[in-house]
Amino acid sequence: MHIIDSGILNHSEAGTPRATLTFPSVVTLSTGTLLASCRAGSSKDCDDETIEFCRSNDGGATWSPPYRPFEAPRLRDVGGTLKICYVTERAPGQLIAGLMWIDRETYAGKGVFNAETEGCLPMFILLSDSDDFGESWSPLREVPLPDEIGPPSLTNPILLLADGTLAMSIESNKTYDDASKWYQKVVLFHSADDGRTWGPPAIAGFDPTGGIFNWDQRLGVAPDGRLASFLWTYDTETRTYLNIHRRLSGDGGRSWSQAEDLGFADQASHPAMLPDGRVVLAWVDRFQNSPTIRARLAPAADAAFEADSEVVVYRHPDPTADDTDQAGALGLSVWSFGLPYAEVLPEGDVLVVYYAGTEAAMDVHWARIRV
Repeated sequence: MHIIDSGILNHSEAGTPRATLTFPSVVTLSTGTLLASCRAGSSKDCDDETIEFCRSNDGGATWSPPYRPFEAPRLRDVGGTLKICYVTERAPGQLIAGLMWIDRETYAGKGVFNAETEGCLPMFILLSDSDDFGESWSPLREVPLPDEIGPPSLTNPILLLADGTLAMSIESNKTYDDASKWYQKVVLFHSADDGRTWGPPAIAGFDPTGGIFNWDQRLGVAPDGRLASFLWTYDTETRTYLNIHRRLSGDGGRSWSQAEDLGFADQASHPAMLPDGRVVLAWVDRFQNSPTIRARLAPAADAAFEADSEVVVYRHPDPTADDTDQAGALGLSVWSFGLPYAEVLPEGDVLVVYYAGTEAAMDVHWARIRV
């Protein structure tokens, strides 16, 4: 693989509510248009954040000015913000957007994560539909989820399975003031009626001892219908980030293979699943090498990612000593880039989008990989 082009998809504006652009994603629509989304805010965690979209009609070479398709609703008489948005095309022109909403009033002025308890602010998952390729959207609606999930994190676009079922990946969290031990897990919910109702959770990643956390599950559907899951894993005892683990499912995510260590760390991208079965996976490498975003190719969903296929998508300035100390407080610079997302383009290339910059301003970048 090699990178044939790169650029900036969405430019930030330092000192404004658009200073920090993060959580990028992109979907290739049936028309060939690319629809990208990201989260915009004055900082990485703030009460002025919202969702921005950009479009490209030339394979990602140029992009439209950003626009804001959604307004954060009040839920249960509480105001909040929109943190994440992923878009899936269910059928030509018919899109479903999954969004994560955060309550910004119940614990006014507090950050999303409570470092003392490891709990999170109240959060909800919202959905919206479009019948015109995302030109207009239905009102946002809440997805009822069981209390056992706690504040839910949305970790992936909603998956369209071979039989038309939708599958939604949700990561569990503790409530904000809950100081008990955190038994984190990631689950899938399934819908057979285009997202109107959802079934019970199916566990996709869980350590019953609470020792290993399965974070930021990224999923793709292979041409043969199997699901491939890539998880950012964290050891709570040693306080270190482990290698990415892959699991496979042949029944739409209701059961999974044993976790497989891929040999590289730490945070995986959404995988690009090529029509011939090959897989391109990007990931953030903060600690094994210099801080970079890298990508590799696997011949199939269950095959090894070939080391000789590796490309460096992005290279970040070298961190200070604090930034590489996994046992203590991490410096800020290693967290000012990341969250890669890979998507197959109509011509067979792969587009990787990610955020990068400084604490003052972070842009959404893109790189085009020839496979």
